[in-house]
Amino acid sequence: MAKSRTAYTCSECGATSARWSGQCPDCKAWNTMVETVVEPQGVNRMSQTAHKALAQTAPVLSLKDIEALDVPRFGTGIEEFDRVLGGGLVAGGVVLIGGDPGIGKSTLLLQALSNLAATRNTLYVSGEESGAQIALRARRLSVDSAELKLQAEIQLEKILGTLADLKPEVAVIDSIQTLYSDALTSAPGSVAQVRECAAQLTRVAKQTGVTIILVGHVTKEGALAGPRVLEHIVDTVLYFEGDTQSSFRLVRAIKNRFGAVNELGVFAMTEKGLKGVSNPSALFLSQHDSQVPGSCVMVTQEGTRPLLVEIQALVDASHLPNARRLSVGLEQNRLAMLLAVLHRHAGIAAFDQDVFINAVGGVKITEPAADLAVLLAINSSMRNKPLPRGLVVFGEVGLAGEIRPAPRGQERLREAAKLGFSIAVIPKGNAPKQKIEGMTIISVERIDQAFTKLRELD
Repeated sequence: MAKSRTAYTCSECGATSARWSGQCPDCKAWNTMVETVVEPQGVNRMSQTAHKALAQTAPVLSLKDIEALDVPRFGTGIEEFDRVLGGGLVAGGVVLIGGDPGIGKSTLLLQALSNLAATRNTLYVSGEESGAQIALRARRLSVDSAELKLQAEIQLEKILGTLADLKPEVAVIDSIQTLYSDALTSAPGSVAQVRECAAQLTRVAKQTGVTIILVGHVTKEGALAGPRVLEHIVDTVLYFEGDTQSSFRLVRAIKNRFGAVNELGVFAMTEKGLKGVSNPSALFLSQHDSQVPGSCVMVTQEGTRPLLVEIQALVDASHLPNARRLSVGLEQNRLAMLLAVLHRHAGIAAFDQDVFINAVGGVKITEPAADLAVLLAINSSMRNKPLPRGLVVFGEVGLAGEIRPAPRGQERLREAAKLGFSIAVIPKGNAPKQKIEGMTIISVERIDQAFTKLRELD
């Protein structure tokens, strides 16, 4: 019997090396080399047909001669989930959804699949829980499980046989890290097993038109576990965000071949499962009886949806040699840059102050349009004076002190006006051509000008 040997495979790019090294020799990523078992000759029983292309060979055509057709979609019965998917599921599409343990991945998919089972042939494949556990969860969530088919299996070949026999329209695999193929001798969850099982399931989806939803584990850093190729071969990648101790969950689209990326769905965890939140702006705004220092409301754009988020700042005298800079929900390095801009172009120094920034509600803001709100909140906390009631802001601050326009400014202003905000400090490039009823627009070009305008409102 041939003796198996080991090699080291990069979890990012899949490159292999005979020896371990701290850095991948191909993609230069650090600490990604994982020991895997190399299949000796005669052990790999995988048929040659397993490596054929996803589609049949087609003749070379001019792009203008190819008819572009809209991709038909079908809803899951959960409006917020459909929003993140770009309008619903696509036949033959492969969706990968990841998140922390216990955040609600299996709960959301069980609810969606039970809704689809009323009109479509569906299959739930569980590799982590028994059938009795899933039946207990379905009873606790009060979902209709009469037509939902379930299989508790982790062997890939048996799952593929079930897909061929039942021919479901939608199948959920929970999770991809628990599957293994008999063609490989490595353990479930290894780089080789995850890569091969995902490739086989994707091939089946493209050839038969079944929609497959894969659940993926995440590492302690929050990235999807397994090789990076896992995210490349699927059509849509979704991430669950939010604190497991909180009742609110955010689902964000990182990649979507059939829709917009950075789309956001907001859910509330209840006794009956995850429920979509129709007005998510209310979650991210604190309910103060009166205006408080260090609080500023901004309008952020998540995909096609404008959201109002409260930015809170606390500035206090530092008793350490190096003042602390802590940011929750916003980029920490950008906070240090904004403090330098505040000193250089507005004459407000914070080098001897501890600065803490928080985005209320656990939302993560990645767009630079939050810069102006951060600086106004910091200034308000330093002066210990609240900003005017009904104020909303947005705008990117440059290193030269200029305030740059943000995309979709009109939609942001309309959302703020709809929620009752009456004053808006925005970049001059976003100034509306027509007056918005009930709202005073203050357009500014530089950060010092924004502070001057606000002092005039005091």
